This record gives sequence, C-alpha cells and structure tokens, in this order.
Amino acid sequence: MAAGLLVGLSPAIGSATAAPGPVFQPAPVQWGQCEDPNLQKAGAECGMVTAPMDYADPAGEQVSLAISRIKHTVPDDQYQGVMLVNPGGPGGSGLTLSMLGAYVPKGAGAAYDWIGFDPRGVGSSRPALSCDPNYFSYNRPHYVPTAPELEKAWLNRSEGYARACGNNGKLIEHIKTTDVVEDMDSIRKALGVEQINYYGFSYGTYLGQVYGTLHPERMRRVVMDGVVNVDDVWYDANLNQDVAFDRNIKIFFDWIAKNDATYRLGTTGADVEKLYYEQLAKLDQQPAGDVIGSDEWTDLFLNAGYSQATWDRRAKAFSGWVRGGDWESLKKIYDGANPPGDDNGFAVYLAVQCTDVKWPQSWQQWRKDNWEVHAKAPFETWANAWYNAPCRSWPAKPGKPVEVDGSKVTDALLISEELDAATPFPGALEARKRFPNASLISLPGGTTHSGSLGGNACLDDQIADYLATGKLPARKPGDGPDTTCEPLPQPTPEGVGALKVRPQQPAVLQEALQASWH
Repeated sequence: MAAGLLVGLSPAIGSATAAPGPVFQPAPVQWGQCEDPNLQKAGAECGMVTAPMDYADPAGEQVSLAISRIKHTVPDDQYQGVMLVNPGGPGGSGLTLSMLGAYVPKGAGAAYDWIGFDPRGVGSSRPALSCDPNYFSYNRPHYVPTAPELEKAWLNRSEGYARACGNNGKLIEHIKTTDVVEDMDSIRKALGVEQINYYGFSYGTYLGQVYGTLHPERMRRVVMDGVVNVDDVWYDANLNQDVAFDRNIKIFFDWIAKNDATYRLGTTGADVEKLYYEQLAKLDQQPAGDVIGSDEWTDLFLNAGYSQATWDRRAKAFSGWVRGGDWESLKKIYDGANPPGDDNGFAVYLAVQCTDVKWPQSWQQWRKDNWEVHAKAPFETWANAWYNAPCRSWPAKPGKPVEVDGSKVTDALLISEELDAATPFPGALEARKRFPNASLISLPGGTTHSGSLGGNACLDDQIADYLATGKLPARKPGDGPDTTCEPLPQPTPEGVGALKVRPQQPAVLQEALQASWH
C-alpha cells in the first residue's frame, strides 16, 4: 500500500495525488467555563469542536469533540503555539491533560497553549460510546478456559458485547485511528493555527505516527512516550504484551519479596508468585466478599505491570487480604480501574482496534496462539484474549492500517523504558527507523509505561530543552537509542522512606493516564 493511502476514506484525506474531494472547515472554538473542578482550578477554558461523523461526507451527520485549553503565560513574542495531548488507550479521556504543561521543567511548558481533548466517542465528546455498562461486573467466569463450558461462556459474552455495540449507529463505523487523526486536524483548524505541537502517550504515539504520515507539514515539535509498534497492530501486539506483562509481574513479585518485612508475603519472588496463584485458585472457588473472584484478582494486579508507582498499594492489598481477610481494599483497586456502570473506555478501545485492521476470524487460531503464550506467560494471557475477543465478531467493517512514514516530520522526541510491557521496546526502535529526524531516549531496565514528566530529572530536562529550543539528543549511527537515562529507582514502601525526585504530576493527571491502560 502506498504511504498515506487510506482505504475506505475520501481520496482527499489519504492521498496527495488523488482527485480533490470535500474539505471540512470547522467553526472557531467558542470557549467557556469547564465543568471539571480540577480544570476550573487550573484556569482552563473548555469548548467543543464539531467534526463530520464521516469525513467523506462533511455535510452529513456530525460529532462533537470536547476540548480544553490552558493558555501560554510567556510574552507573545516567546509563544510556541498549541500543544495537543493524548493519553492513549484507545479510549482514554484527555480532557484534563491541558494541565500537563505545568509539569514541564524549567518553565518550558509556559510557552504553549496546552490542549486536552476527548477523542470521538470518549468521555465528554458526543455521542459517547457505550455497549454494556455492566460488562465488568463482579465474579465473572474464570478467564482461563480449562473446561469447554468456560470457553463457551466467554465466547458468548464476547459475541454478545459485540452485538450490543452494534446499537451505537454510525459511530462504530467511523472511529478508526484515521478518523481520530482527522479530528486532530479539525481541532487544529478550529484553533486557527497552521501547525500543532503534539505530546502523545501509549496509543497516542500511534496517533502521532499516523498524523505525521498523513499531515507531516502540520507537525512542529513532537514527543511520543511509550511507542506503539506499527508492525504489530493489533492482534500480535496483544500477544507480545502478554509475554512482557508476565515478565514485569515477576519483577513486582521480586520487589515484594525484597520488602518482606513490610508485606510478609514471602522472602523470594518465587514464593510470592506461588502465593499469588494459590489465592487466584482460592478466589475462583469463593470470591472475596462475594465480588472479587479470580478475574478481578488478575485485573486489579495488572497495573503493577504498567508502573512501579502502583506497587505499594497493590502489595498492601495483597498482604491485607492474605493476612487479614481485607477484601474491601481489593474491591477499591478493582473499582478504580473498572468504574461500575461505565464501559466507555472499553467500548472505544474495541471500536478503534477492531476496525483499524481485520482480526483473525478463526477461533481455532485464537485458541492455539493463546494457549501457546499462556504456557510461558500465564499471568495475563487469557484475560487479554477475552478483552479483545469481541473483535472476532465486531459489527463494523475493518479498514487497513496506514503505512507509517515519518520521513517528512522535521523532528520528534521518542521515549521508551526498555522493559515497558504495554508498548514493548521494539516499537520505539521501529519508530526511530521510520522517523529519521527523530531521537530516542531509552531507560534501560525501566518497567514503567509512559512515565515522562513523572519526576525523572534526566529525562524530563531533555523534554524541556526540546520543547524550549527544538534541541534533540544527537542521533547516533545504527538502530539503537540515541541516549539513555537511568529509570527512577524502585519505590520504597510507604512509611519506610521517601524517594527524592522532582515534584510529580498531581493525582488527576496520573489517573487520566492510568485510565487509558487496559
């Protein structure tokens, strides 16, 4: 496929050589007060951008995109333009991320207008996608299909969820990555600017790579943290994640063992891991508090594979349950990641990934691949398989991914911790090849996903320098990173001691990023 050619969309969107097609021009943003109290406190203003449901039919049905803005505070002659931010997912709400600029060191964020937005179908954008708000209710069938009835139950659940999503009208037909990328360009137009700066986390790096392919002349400075491998979208990406999360949960278990004086769960990682799986089997027979079964147990520990900042709370809950029967702490963690009665993030995640590309239709292939991965990486494999299984019967036509070509993007800063489980390190190396004017900062041994502006001075200062001056680390020959930073040290259990790092993002921003993790 030729670079930039979008199958199934208007020629005007995807190909510079195609015949002219309809062009959409949104109205300027009408700014007003934000509803979110954190945005109000930060001095943000909010508005909506109207965009076509289908860019091939710009006069047809419309969607409304919720956006927020925190304006620059430097003199106008030092102004650097607008900075769009996306937290990932797909399905993550980015409305509050206009607050991110305050956490760029050296005041470098003050030169930009920071723009947060909820992508189409997400959060405060309209229409918002929902299929079955109670899909993640408690005590579900055991993830690992060790018996035919378990496999059948999950296949039925997955197919039922996909059918329910078909009740959302045209939105599920027009919520591919390419649609969101065109929405980003509509936001640019509504803001009245020729170029955007862009800061993308996780799946937001895929948005950045596709935007840089289709609209390279519209990109100025670009930061992409936790880089998606464009070669893997999306079936293989999930199988690769399973192996990486299993590795990271073992690192978490080792850390618990090192701090056995606090948690009292075992003095070796192997002992802690054995106890973890013993509890999983126990909860499969009798859910804690009649709500936290084996699936919820798996899910509530997943974030430990994303970020070491989540370790202490989960280790305390693990210990509290084993040693004192405290199931309420387990439930609070589970509910925090899976808000009862809210499937918006999950629905959008599926709607994007299931239609970006055609998934395997044969359940035989899914069964074979997932059992093979489960044999070496049991922690997350079947949970992840069922998370994505609705894609087998998704009621919207899949497209074909854009062939990413970043050669016309003038510069970009790529960031990856080398043991990132959600977006494994090869994705950053692949992006570096495809963006020849980019530089890559890696953090060897780091397990945190998309942790920039989180207190690591080596990393955050280089981000600030790039945003202030355009200065990138010098590009080195070969296919490796261009420079490295030490990751933040593993945490100390709360109450034992505190790390001395830069002030970190406030809880509201951490929650926005974590809510995009699945």
